[in-house]
Formats: sequence, C-alpha cells, structure tokens
Amino acid sequence: MGRPPVSPILCIDRDTAHDHELLHLHSHPEPMLTWSSTATLMGTVAHRDWLIPPGHGLWVPGGIAHSGAVLHAGEMVTITFAADGCPLDWTEPTCFTVGPLLREIITHLHHIAPGDDTRPAAEALMFKLLTPLPAHHIHVTMPADPRAREIAEQLIAHPADQRELTAWADHAHTSVRTLSRLFRAGTGLSFATWRTQVRIRAAIPLLAGGTSVNTTARAVGYRKPSAFIAAFRRVTGQTPGTYVPAAGGEAAPHSPTAPPRTLNASRHASS
Repeated sequence: MGRPPVSPILCIDRDTAHDHELLHLHSHPEPMLTWSSTATLMGTVAHRDWLIPPGHGLWVPGGIAHSGAVLHAGEMVTITFAADGCPLDWTEPTCFTVGPLLREIITHLHHIAPGDDTRPAAEALMFKLLTPLPAHHIHVTMPADPRAREIAEQLIAHPADQRELTAWADHAHTSVRTLSRLFRAGTGLSFATWRTQVRIRAAIPLLAGGTSVNTTARAVGYRKPSAFIAAFRRVTGQTPGTYVPAAGGEAAPHSPTAPPRTLNASRHASS
C-alpha cells in the first residue's frame, strides 16, 4: 500500500477573539489564512489595513510582516500551511468569502485526524472553493490620525451607529472641521462616503448568509430599505439581491465594481 499524501495544512486553530485584542507585528515563513465566522477583525499587511468582517477571510503569504486587531468579538479560524507544497499560489494578501459549504469543510477538517481517509478529498474541495475577491470588496482605508482612527474602528465594529460628524467631533474632543479634514486626508473620502462604504461592506456577509434586504438595511444603519438599496448600488454597482444566495445554493457574491489584551501569536503562526 502506498503512503498517504502529506497534507499541506500544518494546523487549524479555532478561537474566540475578544474585543480590543491585538496581534503585534511579526512574520513567519508559513502562509496562513484567517477566517472570521462571527468576529470583525482588522489586519495590517504590507502597509495596508484589511477589514475582515464575518463570513470573510484574508490570506497572508509567508514571510510578510502582519499585525491585527479585534474590532468586534466573535469566533475566528486560522489555518497555517507548510511553507512548501501549498496549492494556493497567491503571492499577495488576498480576500475571500466563506459560504456555507466551505465553512462546513473547514469545520470537518478541524475535527478529523491527520490520517483520516476523507482528508485528501476535503482538502482538495476546500482549495477549489477558496476564490479570491477583488481587494475593494473588503479593503477599507483607515485614517492614520488616532482621533479619526478610533472613530473609524467604532463604526466598523458597529456600522448601525447613527451618530453624525458633529456628535463624533464632540466624542473626539475636536471640531467638526478638523475631524472632516482628518477623514478626507486619511482616507481620500468624506466622512459620509467612508461610512457608507463601511456599511455596505458590513451588509455583504449578512446578505450572503441569507439575511433579508430589509433586515440587513436596519442592521447596518439604514432606516429605509430604499436608501440602503440606492447606497448599495452606488458602492458595488449591483443591487443587494445580487448577493443573496439562490435557494439551496452556495453564497458566492460577485461584483465587477465592487490597555488591551494581546492576541496569542502562537495561534496565528505555528494572524
């Protein structure tokens, strides 16, 4: 009998991410992917900030320095791969979505033994289902100024927050004019436009998970579904219904336009 194939997966770690946990800047030769099932994470990779909302993940190639922060507590999974022999050939940080089928396969791989007979087929299907998304689906530019960044992080964690710029300026103990300038200088967008993009990106995993358009609109801060639909079309070029999975199908959105605790680094490098 031949020897079983060697798995490219070194380990799969499931963990609970707590609010305001940090992963300090580090690197390792092994590539890894981080998938958020219910948490909202922010990864900084290759001098860019990457939003990882529930239902999405981020691939980090080996050897690239990265850090991270938890914006909203929840469950997450980190898969670490062998430095050589991984079927994924993505050479840059890459975003992807995790639909119901891919989620179940990852859960299955986490529970079975390394020598389980079903592992080769499950791994092959997992790699086939890992499909890169254009960066703009996930990437949200974060302002560098600490006053604006703290507000940005709160809005990413709680996109339904209705406070306008005046209230946020009071919160940051600064003027509306200064805060507006900080957002424009740090993100290239006005505060209102930036918040709209954050809300729409928060809506995508809800829609992909089967949440209705009306419920999703309320969950990300829109009182009127019509306003949500109009904003969604401006940001993605599609209607929200495009992202709702067909009955019985895998959610696969496609849009052509569209003092803190410290995270245990060992669970991210064996994000």
